[in-house]
Amino acid sequence: MNVHRSAAVLAAAVVIGTAAPAVAASPSPKPSLPSGLYGSGDPTYDGVWRQSLALIALYRVHDQLPAAAVDWLAGQQCANGAFPAFRANPAKACDAKLMVDTNSTAVAAQALSVVGGHGGAVTKAVTWLKSVQNKDGGWGFAPGGASDANSTSVVIGALITQHTPVSTIRKGTKSPYDALLKLSLPCADKGAFAYQPDKKGKLSANADATAAAVVAARGTNFVTARADTDRELTCADATALTPARAAANGASFLAEAVAKDGYLKSALPGAEDQPDYGNTADAVVALAAQGGPEAARKPLAWLERNSAKWAEQSGPAAYAQLILAAEASGADPGDFGGTDLVKRLAASGPTPVVASKDDSDVSPWWIVGAGLAAGAGIGFLISGRNKRKRP
Repeated sequence: MNVHRSAAVLAAAVVIGTAAPAVAASPSPKPSLPSGLYGSGDPTYDGVWRQSLALIALYRVHDQLPAAAVDWLAGQQCANGAFPAFRANPAKACDAKLMVDTNSTAVAAQALSVVGGHGGAVTKAVTWLKSVQNKDGGWGFAPGGASDANSTSVVIGALITQHTPVSTIRKGTKSPYDALLKLSLPCADKGAFAYQPDKKGKLSANADATAAAVVAARGTNFVTARADTDRELTCADATALTPARAAANGASFLAEAVAKDGYLKSALPGAEDQPDYGNTADAVVALAAQGGPEAARKPLAWLERNSAKWAEQSGPAAYAQLILAAEASGADPGDFGGTDLVKRLAASGPTPVVASKDDSDVSPWWIVGAGLAAGAGIGFLISGRNKRKRP
């Protein structure tokens, strides 16, 4: 669910099957960058993900959403409703060679649900996601891949945009929450969530998966997650585990994980023991949503002191993650440890349309809305998205 997740996505693809080696070992040449895209980095593996997070973050702080940025995202959607990580030539129809994924589709659906004028694209994206739901009720990164906590959680976030109870969206008798709760560990293992079972079926605590699952189990998503009232975070085993209880257990695990240093550590294989800024930002959102501002206070303060260089190097998705963490926990994204996150993110994308002095009586938002409508009329509305967000 974050900036560093592209590596996780590639790792997941290796497990899924034959497409992975080609993706991991033979990356495509760096494509030319479209004018509507946020950031200057190669979008091959994270274009839709970072664009979606950027739009959601700017929406949450009531900043202007450039029509060009919205059009770019909408234009990434395939005719069947799915999104790839990046589609270099939107004018060319999607084919079997183009790898679409649940993560990209789900996050794009969340973004397009708030920009206005793209309800059809969101519905198509969600319809596609439902069509690739696994028998256990969950989703993997690639269609048909084994369910994992991160993918299931981001898809739950997309389902929420349709205002239909997630528990009623079933594959046979199984709902998305059934799949998610199967990945919840007992309090003896601190109540965390696992990403997936290993080859022997064993579950291991995973902080990234836990942060994502806590937000989803609370019935919220990137757009709506925000601080609840302050409450103590405790783990309690239950005979009949509910999403609410699993969310509370997962948050208690995260609280313990950041209690000493204020940050989560990198869990990537072979990586040195170092802070994981993206996971820490996601944990702040989860802690705030479950335990309130006080639960998120220490990791939020750590990010304010230490994340500036990371965000500058990592780009739009990192700024968006920090904005979501600040906004969810009641901090000011415009002065985050001395950095104006909103200004930095906005500067990495297209320039919003603003009213001229002669149009002083006309709302800039009306102009943006008109631009979005025009863009939709041009033909980009044929999509709805979610690729397997891997920056």
